Amino acid sequence: MGTPLADTTPMGQDLLDDALNAQASHATDTIISSQFGEEQPVMDFLGIPLFDGPGLIHLLALFAFNLLVCWIIVHFFYYKKSRRKDYYFTYMLFSVTIFALLFMLKNLSIEIGFGLGLFAIFGLLRYRTDAVPIREMTYLFVIIGISIINGFGMAASSYVALFATNVLVVLMTWVMESGIGKHNKSTQATKMIMYEKIDLIKPDRYEDMLADLRERTGLDIVKAEVGYINFLKDTAYVKVFYRPESGQGNSIDMVTKYKGTV
Repeated sequence: MGTPLADTTPMGQDLLDDALNAQASHATDTIISSQFGEEQPVMDFLGIPLFDGPGLIHLLALFAFNLLVCWIIVHFFYYKKSRRKDYYFTYMLFSVTIFALLFMLKNLSIEIGFGLGLFAIFGLLRYRTDAVPIREMTYLFVIIGISIINGFGMAASSYVALFATNVLVVLMTWVMESGIGKHNKSTQATKMIMYEKIDLIKPDRYEDMLADLRERTGLDIVKAEVGYINFLKDTAYVKVFYRPESGQGNSIDMVTKYKGTV
C-alpha cells in the first residue's frame, strides 16, 4: 500500500497552514521568553520543584537576618554578663532550628490548635539536668519568639514591619539590661549553705554569723535566714542573700546537696 496523499483541497490546505503557523508561533514565543527572562517551566520531582531561585534567595535573606538579630541579643546582652558558653551554644542552635522549622511549615495549612500546640511545646521545654534560672529562661523565650516571627516572615505586612519588630525587641533588651539592670543596686542572688557552727544561729548572734559567713565564703552577704536544723549533727541549712559581682546568680544556688554526698 502506498503512502496516503496529503489533502490538497482548499479546506485541507487551510488546516495545514494553521498547524504550521501555530508551531512557528510557539517556537518564536519560546525564543522570546528565553531572551527576556520570562518565567520558564519548573522541573519537579513528585510534585516538588527541584530548584526555586526566588524562594532560595528569600530563605537565605531571612535566615541571615534572623541569625544576626539572635546573635546580637545573645552575644552583646546575655553573654556579656553571664559568660556562659553552654547557653550561648543552646540559644544559637535553638534559633537556627526553630527558624528552619517554621520557614518550612509556613506554606502548609496549619490549624490554630496545632499552631498553639507547637508553640506550647517550645514554651514548656525545660532541661532535666539542672534548673534553668529565670534570666536564662527569659532569653530562651526571646530567642524562640524572634525565630518564630522571622520564620513566618511572609506573613508580615511588609519587610519594614518585620524589621521594625526585630529592632523593637533588641532595643527593649538593651534598655532592660543596660538601663534598669545596671543601676539596680539591690540586685541579689541566693545560696543555700550547710552551716556547722550551730552556736551562731541564735538570734542574738546574728551579726556574728553574718561576719563568719562573709569571711568564709568571700561573698557580699546582706542577710541570712536559718532553715532546717539538725541538732544530732550540729548543722543547719542557712539561706544567704548576697550581691554577686557579675550581677548574676549561680544556676545551682538552690540545690542543697547532690545524691551520694554526705
